[in-house]
Amino acid sequence: MTTLSSISSAGTTATERQIAAAEAHSAHNYHPLPVVIASAEGSWVTDVEGRRYLDLLAGYSALNFGHGHPRLIAAAKAQLDRVTLTSRAFHHDRFAAFCGELAELCGMETVLPMNTGAEAVETAIKTARKWGYQVKGVPDGKATIVVAADNFHGRTTTIVSFSTDPEARADFGPYTPGFKVVPYGDLDALDAAVDENTVAVLLEPIQGEAGVLVPPPGYLAGVRRLTQERRVLFIADEIQSGLGRTGRTFACEHEGVVPDMYVLGKALGGGVVPVSAVVSSREVLGVFRPGEHGSTFGGNPLACAVGLEVLAMLRTGEYQERAATLGDHLHAELQTLVPTGAVTAVRGRGLWAGLDIAPALGTGRIISERLLPQGLLVKDTHGSTIRLAPPLTITEDDLDWALARLRGVLAG
Repeated sequence: MTTLSSISSAGTTATERQIAAAEAHSAHNYHPLPVVIASAEGSWVTDVEGRRYLDLLAGYSALNFGHGHPRLIAAAKAQLDRVTLTSRAFHHDRFAAFCGELAELCGMETVLPMNTGAEAVETAIKTARKWGYQVKGVPDGKATIVVAADNFHGRTTTIVSFSTDPEARADFGPYTPGFKVVPYGDLDALDAAVDENTVAVLLEPIQGEAGVLVPPPGYLAGVRRLTQERRVLFIADEIQSGLGRTGRTFACEHEGVVPDMYVLGKALGGGVVPVSAVVSSREVLGVFRPGEHGSTFGGNPLACAVGLEVLAMLRTGEYQERAATLGDHLHAELQTLVPTGAVTAVRGRGLWAGLDIAPALGTGRIISERLLPQGLLVKDTHGSTIRLAPPLTITEDDLDWALARLRGVLAG
């Protein structure tokens, strides 16, 4: 039998021993970079060897406010001393405020809290179908939802059923029917896919996992017009793009668009606890009746307490402004890499960027590994791309420090 003590002597460093232990006793559904983080503060993390790294991934935007933000930690600690969980079998004193303030931030009326992003997307799908049958009058069992190719909305069996990524989808069938996939950014294809049984269009305003793909100008506004004309719900998955990441509270705001429904997660929990939500009108979310949907931990007191502090921080506009200003600086600097030939394309908005690495320099994984000794944490996706999504609290000096090291690795 393999034990932690037997593994601990197999490696020569604390990092190697920790990784060996993890490999021995965990499912291999991730391929992490070879770093073992032991502590973190702000934009920086420290590994088990005492080495410091600047975190340019921020938990895929779950850490928009950095690691261990004092306001969020204080809110969590205060709630820990009061009550952490009641389940929705009872009311608790943080729930009404959280739902009301989140609805106000979104310009909506009603909130359905969950825990993870995938749970929120599943909730949105169930909501749209039920709305289609009860309100729009779609025949039972005929509802369809139009989605975009190269999407990433989560990893449940229903969600991977409409993924076009073989790695996410293969070997998990049989697949859930009821979805039509069209090219991202193609309004004509979307128009052709919508019919009398379509209940919703589900899109990421910016596709994160695909490499931070920004749609063509006018696309989101066109989706909004089309869905309104055809009486179809526009569901915006702002789990990664929302809550300040792109320089606005929501990425849809860049085109002056308000969808019928926001799907939120990640940063809503401040990197402290998992918090997600579907936010919409009373007409749409009003289709649910007691017992038809729920979650033991959804909307729990601890989640609401942290979420309320996140909402208070966002209301100031400070973090959106930082993402916009530092994002302009980030993208201006990244664009200078294209003429060097090291990078073939730069995409993104605000403090969010995808860089396509020139094939001659290696894969995104290789570049991510080369950045580790330089003290930078980034993550690759789809082979040649690396993603940058630093905390919105990062300083300009730290950002420039990171950019200098990125240039050095790409030049080398």
